[in-house]
Amino acid sequence: MSYKKEQILEALGHVMDPDLKKDLVSLNMISDIIVEGKNISFTVILTTPACPLKESIKKACIEAIHDYIDKNAVVSVNMSSKVTSKRNEKPDEILKGVKNIIAVASGKGGVGKSTVAANLAVALAKLGSKVGLVDADIYGPSIPIMFKLENITPEIKEINGIPKMIPVEKNGIKILSIGFFVDPDQALIWRGPMASGALNQLFKDAEWGELDYLIIDLPPGTGDIHLTLVQNVNVTGVVIVSTPQKVALADARKGVSMFKQNTINVPVLGLIENMSYFTPDELPENKYYIFGKDGCKVLAEELNVPLLGQIPIVQSIRESGDNGDPIANNESSPVAKAFKELAEKLAQQVAIRNASTETQLKK
Repeated sequence: MSYKKEQILEALGHVMDPDLKKDLVSLNMISDIIVEGKNISFTVILTTPACPLKESIKKACIEAIHDYIDKNAVVSVNMSSKVTSKRNEKPDEILKGVKNIIAVASGKGGVGKSTVAANLAVALAKLGSKVGLVDADIYGPSIPIMFKLENITPEIKEINGIPKMIPVEKNGIKILSIGFFVDPDQALIWRGPMASGALNQLFKDAEWGELDYLIIDLPPGTGDIHLTLVQNVNVTGVVIVSTPQKVALADARKGVSMFKQNTINVPVLGLIENMSYFTPDELPENKYYIFGKDGCKVLAEELNVPLLGQIPIVQSIRESGDNGDPIANNESSPVAKAFKELAEKLAQQVAIRNASTETQLKK
């Protein structure tokens, strides 16, 4: 007995995407159906290669074929992906080859924002995404150190008669930093317009190509750079990094408030709690909440935004950053797993946001 493709689609119509709350068939996530006797194969096109529900969706598809068609069918499911985007590109929009732009911000300095941005970019790339990273922390660029790219000057190429900066590639990530163009031993004393102009150059005068995610490491606080970004670039969303203590959370609250203002209106994709707890190597089961416990979790619930992850204080995070090799590269590290899960949850929120935007546009 051979099955028809219509039967396959009808069976898979019972499989729901847990995030988008619709079935895979109506979401056009099923393709390449091949039936040979009792052998059934097809492809599921996910909204991101970083989907945290990949295995559960695959299992649900196999169970649907067995439940609704034949329990003896031999089912082969190929999991693919196509990153979604709802940036509403215009012909003259900059970064039009970039599907999603994600700003990483913090209410105050010293909470590990750049470390989170760097490892988030690495984790997304390791999951199979095309990733770029902009170090927009104009007054304290640290990305060159974290990727061992000090004293690097990006190449300039003429593209369609226009000179363009070519981002430096490291760990599968395209990187540009204001630190590539300034003396690392000199303090930058720039007024707002000068800093904003420098940031715009990293976008307009660079050849970024096609990217799934462009991560932007913003300066701490709320100021000109943040306004320049949202005024010139269609940002998909922002994540706010904070530590759990009260003084940091107060500033994180201000950061969320700024991005939610009507004049800015950038979706807050979630909070990331850094330095959540300390676990000594000799006592791996122990957790010491040096800066307080679950501060970001409580704030996220209060502000009705997701808590994307809690990253511990670990010496190897600092060492890897100082050595120019972000800890997310070290697959044997438990912290790398934490950043992988963080990247998956962020990609999940981006896909949900893009789907909800599409629904709103149809109304």
